[in-house]
Amino acid sequence: MPRFFVDAEQIGSDTVVLTGDDAHHLSRSLRMATGEQITVCDGAGTDLLCELSAFLPDRVEAKILERRPSSAEPPYRVMLYQALPKGDKFDSIIQKAVECGVWSVTPFESERCIARLREEDQAKKTARRNRIALEAAKQCGRGIIPQVKAGLSFREALQQAAEADLGLFCYEGERTRSLAHALQKASELLRGKKSPVISVMVGSEGGFSEAEARAATDAGLLSVGLGPRILRTETVAAVVLGCLSFSLEQS
Repeated sequence: MPRFFVDAEQIGSDTVVLTGDDAHHLSRSLRMATGEQITVCDGAGTDLLCELSAFLPDRVEAKILERRPSSAEPPYRVMLYQALPKGDKFDSIIQKAVECGVWSVTPFESERCIARLREEDQAKKTARRNRIALEAAKQCGRGIIPQVKAGLSFREALQQAAEADLGLFCYEGERTRSLAHALQKASELLRGKKSPVISVMVGSEGGFSEAEARAATDAGLLSVGLGPRILRTETVAAVVLGCLSFSLEQS
């Protein structure tokens, strides 16, 4: 069933109004007709089952049949902090992270990043990345649109990540604490707190430096290894988020 996200002002007591690209997509691309059903999301975790009722020149109207909480959102919030990778890898990271239940994605510049933040590109790139998140959220049935934020320095990202209920620092040099240990900590946190916040920091192609790893530990993040094989930077977030989902959402 087609899925659309709308702003709160587009939702009435019993009617939803879709405009712009959404209206065009419904009428021209999908060629839907009155009486057919769609799902409309308010972006805050509520799904509306709607029946199309009118196709007008500037909008499409739909009657609300049912309101229900989204069943696609995890019982925790993961804030992903991803060091900038080369090329277009970040686009794929956003897409897969949204599919795996991420709440927000923030790029940052670490010591070993080859790609660098450029202030003049920030607004344009952030807008495009949020469009990628929106399309991924529609495709996988999310109840919210995860936000992709503007880039930060390593110190800024670390400071934000440390404010979470549980901060995970994915470090290839960690040999004593595994991801399994972190999952146990997350499980304990979930039992004691409603919708806890979990931050995940992932390095670039060159990983993190020893100085950055020490800074993360000093800030209170939990340094974790991801097993005996070295993962590519574009793989790490999906693996960690997938393990969190399997451990915490399957009960």
